[in-house]
Amino acid sequence: MPDAGLLPAAVLAQRVDLGGVVDRRLRLARHGANSGAKALTVIGAMLAGGDSIDDTALLRAGAAGSLFDGTRAPSTVGSWLRAHKWSNVRQLDAISRELLARLWGCGAGPADLTAPLTIDIDSTIVAVHGRAKQGAAFGYTKVRCYHPQLATCAETGQVLMCRLRGGSAGAARGAASLVTETISRVRNAGATGALTVRADSAFYSKSMLSTAAKFDVRFSITARQDPRVRAAIEAIDEGAWQQIPYWLSTPEVSGADIAETPFTVFASDKTHARGVRLVVRRVRPTPGSQLALFTTWDHHAFVTDRDLPLAEVEADHRRHAVVEQNIAELTSAGLAHLPSGRFMANAAWLALAVMAHNLGRAIALLAGPALARATAATLRRTVFTMPGRLIHTGRRRHLRLPQSWPWAAPILLALTRIHAIPLRR
Repeated sequence: MPDAGLLPAAVLAQRVDLGGVVDRRLRLARHGANSGAKALTVIGAMLAGGDSIDDTALLRAGAAGSLFDGTRAPSTVGSWLRAHKWSNVRQLDAISRELLARLWGCGAGPADLTAPLTIDIDSTIVAVHGRAKQGAAFGYTKVRCYHPQLATCAETGQVLMCRLRGGSAGAARGAASLVTETISRVRNAGATGALTVRADSAFYSKSMLSTAAKFDVRFSITARQDPRVRAAIEAIDEGAWQQIPYWLSTPEVSGADIAETPFTVFASDKTHARGVRLVVRRVRPTPGSQLALFTTWDHHAFVTDRDLPLAEVEADHRRHAVVEQNIAELTSAGLAHLPSGRFMANAAWLALAVMAHNLGRAIALLAGPALARATAATLRRTVFTMPGRLIHTGRRRHLRLPQSWPWAAPILLALTRIHAIPLRR
């Protein structure tokens, strides 16, 4: 059987009682029987690389049907997904919240829950084809799509919160409530250290900064370069700029300097005006850049209330780009398509994709340094699609895995740590 490597994920799901949580908390008006088994079928298929409802048949092929004997057929899974209403999608979000807390509680999360954590906020485009997708529309990319919004943990790569939105939704619409719920989830999962929210210029808004201040969360958000921001950048004294290492080693071609200046955001609004640090990075335009005539520097600015040294806070803000890797991992399997024509079915699919992603990241963290930073594609190749043989002896079934598998040691370490987790009920 080709997907015997799903065993660690299946055992971990049993240890944290994911199926039981789904059965207890998800209340469907129709097709609600055995919801836990149906959810685990979708999650398992996603971990193995499935991106459509029909791909759940992977877990019923050959000996996989004997090893994972609680799976459901694609037709059953499809009917179950289409039965979801908005209240049921919110129930899945609550289940995802509980799963995150249980994973972090058993060591499959940040190494130190008292240390500072960074939350990255972003949105992504999931293109669709045809007009049968409920809620899909043309957005700023001029592509018919859905426009989900998500928050990820920079330290672990896990998705903290995700919600599906129509294709015409603005990138930052609803961002304040997303941040509010994300902070609540992180605290519920046991994190007690300082939190920082990073985001790009689409989230540069009064509501975002006010929400961060409300919950005593630091922020680092790219600034839109309106006339006030540009004027503040131009007013920076030439002697205030300091050179930093950059991606091209020849300063004459692509050097980079950084500087900062005090700045008041939203100064015309007394309610939301606040003093911040405006940190600016200037780089020489690379060949082919389309900038204004006679432009010597290209400026990138962000606002922050963090008290770190200038070079450190600027470098940390650039690391916000890691959120794109997390999005790429989601879209490499479960989020590659939103397979139903019904919006709520797709919203439920997205919630399950987040659970599958977080379960996969948990396996990577439990497997030790060898796989701790592995991507979803690497985990599929090295762990989840590992072949095995199901044999019968002494009236018992045994799963035999290849002895010479190159990643046998980290997989064994993960299984050892999973078996040490107390069984939840």
